[in-house]
Amino acid sequence: MNHIRTRRTYLKLSAAVAASVLALSGCAAGGTPAAEETGPVTIRFTWWGGDARQKATQKVIDAFQAENPNIKVVGEYSDWNGYWDKLATQVAANDAPDVIQMDEKYVREYGDRGALLDMKKLTGLDTTGIAPDTLKSGEVNGKLVGLVTGVATFCIAANPSVLAKAGVAMPDDTKWTWEDYRKIGQQVSASGAGTGVGVQYGDQDLYIWARQNGDRLYDDGGKVVIKPETLVSFWKHTVELSKSGAGPKPSAIIENASASLNQTALAKNQMGFAGVFSTQLTAYSGAAGQELKLLRLPGESTSKEAGAYYKPSMFWSVSSRTKHQKAAEKFLNYLTNNQTAADIMLTERGIPANTKIREAIAPKLSATDKAAISFTNAIADEVRPAPPITPAGGSAITDILSRYTSDILFERTTPEKAAQPFIDELSSSLRK
Repeated sequence: MNHIRTRRTYLKLSAAVAASVLALSGCAAGGTPAAEETGPVTIRFTWWGGDARQKATQKVIDAFQAENPNIKVVGEYSDWNGYWDKLATQVAANDAPDVIQMDEKYVREYGDRGALLDMKKLTGLDTTGIAPDTLKSGEVNGKLVGLVTGVATFCIAANPSVLAKAGVAMPDDTKWTWEDYRKIGQQVSASGAGTGVGVQYGDQDLYIWARQNGDRLYDDGGKVVIKPETLVSFWKHTVELSKSGAGPKPSAIIENASASLNQTALAKNQMGFAGVFSTQLTAYSGAAGQELKLLRLPGESTSKEAGAYYKPSMFWSVSSRTKHQKAAEKFLNYLTNNQTAADIMLTERGIPANTKIREAIAPKLSATDKAAISFTNAIADEVRPAPPITPAGGSAITDILSRYTSDILFERTTPEKAAQPFIDELSSSLRK
C-alpha cells in the first residue's frame, strides 16, 4: 500500500528537525533523568494506524495504567497521511510526544539531528529478547534511537472471493512472473468481478524491482545509485499494468494510493491482487470479511536476485526532550516485554521482534495472524538482507516518486525523460 506525502510535509519536517537541533543546542537534551523523577506523571504517546490498531493500542494503554497508576498515558493517533505533518509541527514547536511510533524512513531524519533519545541511556530497558542484528536496525551513529517492534515482508495479497467470481485459479507463487501477474490481472478485470491487480509505486516497490533487476536504490553509504534504465523499466511496467486493463486507470491508482486501508479496493472486495505487508493480513481480511491469502512476489524465481526482505515493521522512539525518562522506559518495557500487551497487540505492529513474546503468543493467534507468521517463516530461506537504512532526507522519496509516477501515468512525461531528473532530485534531497 502506498502512502502519499506532499512536498510541503517534507519541507516542514526538515524545518522541524533543524529547529529541534537549535533548541537542543541551548540546553541539555533528554529531559529529567530517571533517577530524579518523582510523583505522578503524564506522558504522551503517538502512533498511526487504522481502527484495529487504535482500539488495540488503547487497550494496551488501559492495561498499563492499571498496573502503573502513577503514570498516565495520553494517546494521540492519526492515519499515515496526517501523522508526519503533525509530528513535524510538534517537534518544531518543542512539543513532541514522549513516546513516538517511528517508521524506518524517518529514523535517521529525526535521529541524527538530536530529536530522539539514545535509548541506551535507559539502563532499565530490557532488550534481551531481541536478536542483536534486529535491535541494531534502529541505531543511528551508534545510538539506539529506534526500538524495533516487529518484522514484516512485502508480498502480494490475493482476494479469494474475487478470484472465484472471476473463475480464475489461485496462481503458483513459486513460479509466477510479472508477466503472469499482468495476464492474470487482465483475466480478472475482463470477467467483471473487479479490478485485477493493484498498481503500486512506493519505495518498497521500487527497491524490490531494482533488486530483482540486479540494481540498488541506495548504496551502504546512503548515495542514490539506481540506474536510469532500472527506473525506466519500473515505470513502463507500471504503465503497462494500467493500460492493459490488468490494473486501474491512473485516477483510480492515485486515489487508492492515498486511501485508508479499509477503503482500498482490495479490502472492499473490488480487486483480485495487491501488494501488502505480511502483517497487514489480519486488518485486510477483517475489512474484507474473509481471509485473504499471502503470495510470494512475482518474479522471485526468475530474477537476478530475490527482492523480498524482512523489514522492521516500525519502531518505538523517545523524544530527546522528554521530561519523563523513567515513565517512558516503563512504558517501552511494557510494550516490548509484557505478556498482557503482547496478547492484545499480537501481530498488529509486525511479527514481534522479541522472540520470547513471539513464541508465547503463537497459540493465541487468529487464523490470519498464524498465516502471516507461517508465510514469513516459509520464505526465510529466500529473503535477502534488508536495504541500508534510509539516509537523512530520503523520506522525500515518497513525494518525489509519487509526482514522477503520476506525471508518467497521465502522460505528462515519459519514463525515459523522468529517470535522470528523478535521480537528481532524490540525490539533492539527501542531507549531506
